[in-house]
Formats: sequence, structure tokens, C-alpha cells
Amino acid sequence: MSPRVMIIGRQAGSFPEGVPETETGARYVMAESMADVRASLSECDVGFQYGHPRDALSANWELTDRLRWVHVGGVGIDWALFPELIESDVVLTNSRGVFDVSLPEYLLSLMLASVKDLPATFRAQQRHEWQHRLLEPLARGRAVIVGAGSIARASGRLLRAIGMEVTLVGRSAREGEPDVGRIEAIADLPQLLPHADWLIVLVPLTPETRGLIGADELAALPRGARFANIGRGPTVDEAALIDSLRSGHLAGAVLDVFEREPLPPDSPLWAMPNVIVSPHIGGDEADTPRAFAEVFLANLRRYLAGQPLENVVDKRLGFVPPEHR
Repeated sequence: MSPRVMIIGRQAGSFPEGVPETETGARYVMAESMADVRASLSECDVGFQYGHPRDALSANWELTDRLRWVHVGGVGIDWALFPELIESDVVLTNSRGVFDVSLPEYLLSLMLASVKDLPATFRAQQRHEWQHRLLEPLARGRAVIVGAGSIARASGRLLRAIGMEVTLVGRSAREGEPDVGRIEAIADLPQLLPHADWLIVLVPLTPETRGLIGADELAALPRGARFANIGRGPTVDEAALIDSLRSGHLAGAVLDVFEREPLPPDSPLWAMPNVIVSPHIGGDEADTPRAFAEVFLANLRRYLAGQPLENVVDKRLGFVPPEHR
């Protein structure tokens, strides 16, 4: 019997483009509400968690006796993990690779906007003011990227291409990494921070990375350094970040992710002139839904052929380890 695939939720108002129409031999169930999920989940072998409701599986786990594989239409999977799934034999995969171009591009655009003071230029334009001033360079600066996954590596390559000195920091130190060379260990971060013009956070949210960057790490940066987070908001102590920006120790910050999303209207970050607030859109482009669909379909064909899946998440670590890519 052909396996039954439940596609859960929509993004930008649509189910993943092209998935139901592609001939794979699978049968599809489209679920955009909890009622839809409850009506058919017990008959499904595969779940494609594409959009909301995000708690569709955790709230209905008692109906998943047939479920063998869950795919997430995204890269970060912290929201998709829950104890029953972690303890089960259900395989979890993500869409690793989809953001390897778009997110580094967005990071670079935010960093350029910060050092070139583009928000002030836009404000002056609205006031019809000709405001000449001296700006800062980005090239020749030194960036420490906390993260060693595919997006962090692609970001490092892009920043090196414009003339920055880049250091990647991972869970452990290692040599001879393709396109990277050496990766420093997170334990050595305190020694790296005093030499950084930019601290960039690009790690998944796990128990180990929650609150990874706090007051001590920000204080270790030289005065006038800048900060970027396009990974996961709770990896950074937001209150400590605000204090560092208010004191003038940090010259600026560019943020696409936050501890609470949407960012509350009363957050001080909204009104800080040296902060660029972005609504968690860094990787999303017009063709992103199609890219998510293609990654899922490629893995679905492997599943139907009895082949090993790609991008298998280590559910206890909370990310895709190198051996599962």
C-alpha cells in the first residue's frame, strides 16, 4: 500500500508548491487545522510539518502509531522537538541547505546597513535633509561567527569575499575543514572576543546554546564592536544586549531573531537608533516554498526506495550532525 503523507499547515497562505502534484506514489492529506490533523493522523506514515499549527503532532501524539518519519519545512527545529518525539523511533529531518545563500546575503545586507548608517540616511531622506558624514568600513574588519553549520560556513565565505577576517566557532576545535580551515572551540570564545569587530550568532537553539551570549561575552568585546543575531533569539541574553547598547559599549546591533516573537511593542530595541530590527525574514525569499518542497520530495523518493534519508536530526543534540548530512 502506498504510504500516506500528511502536510501540516501553510506558509504565506499556501501548501508547499508542487508537492501534491508530483508523482511519487504517495497519497497526500492536507491539514490546515487541528481538526484536520485529528481526522487523519492515525492513518499517516509521514508528516511534513510545513506551517501552523506547529503543535499538531505534540498535541495528537496518541494518534501517531503509524508515523515513521517527520520532515520540517525549515532549518531550525527547536520548536518541533518534544519529549515523545525525542524518545520515539520516528525519524526527524529538516530542510538544511535551503537558506545557505539567502541568509548569508541578508546578514551581509544588515551588516552593511549598520556600518554605512543607512537607517540615518533613510530618516534624513524623509526629512528632505542632505546629511553628509563619514562612515565606517566593513572590509578589513574581524568577525567571530559562533556557529559552524552550513549557514555559518556560507556566511564566513561571503564575508571573507569582501575582505573581512573571519573566525568560526564550533562545539570543538578542528583543522582542515573545507572552505573554512580551522574551527575554534566554543570554550575558547572568551579569548577570541577581545579581537572582534563583529560578533555574529548563528547556532541552533538547544539546551546548550540557550543564553550562550550574555553580559560577560558582550563585555569581552572591544568598545565599539557590533553584534548580529540571525540564528535563534534565546541564544542571547536580550536584557544584557540592551544594556550594552545603551551604555555605548556596543556601537550597534542587527537582529532578525528575538527572545519573544513578534518582538513586543514595548521592547526598547524598537527605538534604539543603533539597532536594526528585522522580523525574522532573513532567509525567506519568493522561491523558498518551492525549495522546501524540493528538499522534501527528494527525501520522500529516498524513503519510498528504502534508501537512507538526508538531513537526519539528532533529536537529542537538536541539529543535523555532519554524519547525517
